Amino acid sequence: MPSKKRIDAIGLMSGTSADGVDVALLRTDGEADIEFLGGLTCAYEEDLRWRLIEASQHDVPIVELLRLEREITLCHAEAVQKFLATLTPGSASPTIVGFHGHTVRHVPGESLTMQIGNAWLLAEQIGIPVVSDFRRRDVAAGGQGAPLAAMFHQAIFAGEKPPLAVLNLGGVANVTWLGPDGRIIAGDTGPGCGLLDEWTQEMAGLSHDVDGRLAAKGQPQPALVKAALNAPFFKKTLPRSADRYEFDHIDVSMLSVEDGAATLCAVTSQAVFEAVKTLPAMPKTLWVTGGGVHHPVIMRMLGDLFGDVRSVEDRKLSPDTLEAECFAWLAVRHLKGLPLTVPETTGCSRPVTGGTITVA
Repeated sequence: MPSKKRIDAIGLMSGTSADGVDVALLRTDGEADIEFLGGLTCAYEEDLRWRLIEASQHDVPIVELLRLEREITLCHAEAVQKFLATLTPGSASPTIVGFHGHTVRHVPGESLTMQIGNAWLLAEQIGIPVVSDFRRRDVAAGGQGAPLAAMFHQAIFAGEKPPLAVLNLGGVANVTWLGPDGRIIAGDTGPGCGLLDEWTQEMAGLSHDVDGRLAAKGQPQPALVKAALNAPFFKKTLPRSADRYEFDHIDVSMLSVEDGAATLCAVTSQAVFEAVKTLPAMPKTLWVTGGGVHHPVIMRMLGDLFGDVRSVEDRKLSPDTLEAECFAWLAVRHLKGLPLTVPETTGCSRPVTGGTITVA
């Protein structure tokens, strides 16, 4: 039996928006005993951010990918050091780090996934062992390598009455459905904020639709939403995982900036609803985390579809660092030989303990 000893663990996440590094600290047994000990976000410099986005969207020379890997690893190390400097002496002693890295390719249909990040360099810089490469063992066992947060969601919502669902609105949206008797189903629902961010960057010169100002002035176009959701991906059952180019067919280029933004919000929200309504029971509450929780138009649209929609902030959780906290928890599970994924969350053939450990 795995030890119930609690471990102080740091989690690191660099999301698909490439805006920076999220750092978080947990004290956990790798199961449902979880104490949240804070976190912070360190932004990437603008040049690095755009180079990461370029590498995620297009093929770049290998030497550029290696440069990016080194630079973001050093940014992660600096973020850890900044965070550790905020801790009161003796308040915590992290002994493991969960390092997700930055996803530059995810093509589950071909069993391909790639996150850049040099675990050896990070371990040398911070002097703490690092668990990394979380996705590829799941893929090797027949899984899609994502989403990885489902079992963490199950742990932190263990006290809530089922059925409920937890929606992570990052670049891609994924949902965890939690039913009676410990039942769990997870998968990607469709675009999260990724397409909206790209549209806003290209058409308005902004990093994202701040406070939903563009979408709030626009009108969603139902015919375009229906056409977007007609693609083969949306006909797959959960568990399913989207590849980076899965939603390139969604075209709002004929619309105004505002109507395009509103339509993309509607695609995101409707895709979530269409995925969830195929599950065994509609959730009593949809809990939302990730950057999209700050977009009022998406949250309003979800509320119109689901009724009771709440930010995880209502449970005193941070929607901005919850993914980083997840990777701290997954690192502890790796140490204890506990599964990170199960067939119902990624489609893997059996429960899988993923990741690899690097010691300085």
